[in-house]
Amino acid sequence: MVGGGQNGKRKKKKRGGCGRRKMTAEQAQALTDVNEWIYLEKRGCDVSASDDDDFRGFLPTVMMDPRVSDQRVSFELHCHSIFSDGFLSPKVLVEKAHQNGVKVLALTDHDTMAGIPEVQEAAQRYGIKIIPGVEISTIFSLADVPASEEPVHILAYYSSCGPTRYEEVEKFLANIRDGRFIRAKNMVSKLNILKVPVKWERVTKIAGNGTAPGRLHVARALVEAGHVTDLKQAFTRYLYDDGPAYSRGSEPSAEEAVRLICDTGGLAVLAHPWSLKNPAVIVRWLKEAGLHGIETYRGDGKLSAYSDLADAYGLLKLGGSDYHGRGGNHESLLGSVTLPVLEVDEFLKLARPIWCIAIRNILERYAEDPSEINLENITRFEKTRIAKGTCSNKDLINTCLSLWLTREEVQTPEFQVTMSKLSLVAAN
Repeated sequence: MVGGGQNGKRKKKKRGGCGRRKMTAEQAQALTDVNEWIYLEKRGCDVSASDDDDFRGFLPTVMMDPRVSDQRVSFELHCHSIFSDGFLSPKVLVEKAHQNGVKVLALTDHDTMAGIPEVQEAAQRYGIKIIPGVEISTIFSLADVPASEEPVHILAYYSSCGPTRYEEVEKFLANIRDGRFIRAKNMVSKLNILKVPVKWERVTKIAGNGTAPGRLHVARALVEAGHVTDLKQAFTRYLYDDGPAYSRGSEPSAEEAVRLICDTGGLAVLAHPWSLKNPAVIVRWLKEAGLHGIETYRGDGKLSAYSDLADAYGLLKLGGSDYHGRGGNHESLLGSVTLPVLEVDEFLKLARPIWCIAIRNILERYAEDPSEINLENITRFEKTRIAKGTCSNKDLINTCLSLWLTREEVQTPEFQVTMSKLSLVAAN
């Protein structure tokens, strides 16, 4: 947004002046690489077999003609829907993202990936690329320092087919969600003891059917009951960390969550480090567990202290709006956080090989056991973009590959071995 001069007068542009700074060669190449990944699926999803193809038809022909868009792109890597504590459905969230010019969206609901299929379906209409994500609630503490204990949130970013061991991740998240029910009940009990009565039935109704209630749902119930004027007051009076109505759930350790993300083909990023009491200590310990990055950008720009912390430990520098759709002046708009193209490129350079290995591992499992369950692990988040009932399993896999990977990624020696195994499955 261009600001005005004093007394609200708009500055005149100088002819031939230095408006937008020209991109460096490094930035231009980074933008090209980023766009190649974003617009991969724009090439189409047709597949055809070739007699000369080493993969016997498993390499989609669309990968032979790479094209990129010269559009500038907007990444939104941190937002929530009604599947956790957001106010909008995934469909409406995607519509708003489209209105705001977002091209890549990571849905990072708290402790659930249940909204990913819906957000993927909605994104198809607008050409928005989805990164399946989740924000995991954890606790960090040092064994000999009780005062070091504090809540820590870890963002996980996965490939388009999700975690390599989805059932394991889902069980891990389900345990946290179960703890959230107990935690929310404890908060309601504490509020009632404080003579600030809130009905449990109202909290669960606000959360929605099947959604584990969190602090925000309790805060909304407080506002509805007239005990506070807005959500911010609900937190500052009662629900802040270690506040009079605060309660902990059954969160795992932050290190455990980071290791699980790394072991299941994801990238682990520390969320909003500015909310932590001792971020430097936490980052040092989580780096040893496998942490890939930390949020250093938010709606008001880059925070130098956390950028320096990322540099000190060789971590990615990312960020997002943490959009919930609650409205008001205290919330950043969806897609409002500007990430430099070089930071995005570094993110994808680290993520894509990890995601490629994850996809290959899921395909390998299907090649070893071509069951419906293992096919489900491939197509879990892509069901709206592929016609399962009208094509063979080989075509389903072809379609997914054309949506997820470049020709170069599929043609690595490791992937060639996997493709050969899949060819034998197809032949049988």
